[in-house]
Parts: sequence; structure tokens; C-alpha cells
Amino acid sequence: MKYYFEKKIKDIGFEEAIEKTIAALHEQGFGIITEIDIKSTMKKKLDVDFHNYKILGACSPEFAYKALQAEDKIGTLLPCNVIVQEKEANTVEVAAINPMASMQSVINMKILHVAEDVGHKLEKVINSL
Repeated sequence: MKYYFEKKIKDIGFEEAIEKTIAALHEQGFGIITEIDIKSTMKKKLDVDFHNYKILGACSPEFAYKALQAEDKIGTLLPCNVIVQEKEANTVEVAAINPMASMQSVINMKILHVAEDVGHKLEKVINSL
């Protein structure tokens, strides 16, 4: 099992890909609670050039609540990260965590059911791009 879902999108700019990804996440009930600009951080902290790369911390309050009710330490695995990166001009890759892969170490069937539901929604997001 791969630990992520991914899709490459051609003929799109980086910022437009981020907007489309956020819109697709919203359609599936996710909000963005964190946004990390890796390119900017690498330049600032290490003075190195890096390609366009953002990490979006996506959260569905409904699913987060269910998960936290079933397992109080599950917050260590939240939010669901989605990356948007541009390694070559006009081609952007979007990838999202596969919660079923990340939850394999959690021995709690209630969590696995939530992870399965979240995984289906994140896969829909990626496939819709």
C-alpha cells in the first residue's frame, strides 16, 4: 500500500494548482489549517534554492472529532498533509497522505474506519484535479 495518493497536472501554474487543490479539499469537507512554504523556508533557513513546494495541512473537523474520540493520541498524526510541488515548468504534482497507511500502527478499529473514510475523500480530491 502506498502512503500517498498522487496526480500530475500538466499546463497549470503552481499558484493555480494550489487554488484548485484547496477548492477540491473544500468540496470534500476539508479546511486548510496550516500552510508551509518549503521553498521560502529552505531559502530563509539554509540559503538554498528549492523548487516550488507547499504543504497544506487539511482538516475535516467532523473526522478529526471522531478520531480524537476514539483515540486521544491520534492528534500526533493530524492534520492530513497534502503537498503541491512544481519540479518542472507547467507540471505540478499534488499528493495527499493515505490515512490507511499512516494508521497501520494504531491498533484501534474505530480509528481504522475513520481513516478509511478520510482516505476515500482525499483520493476523490486527488482524482478530481
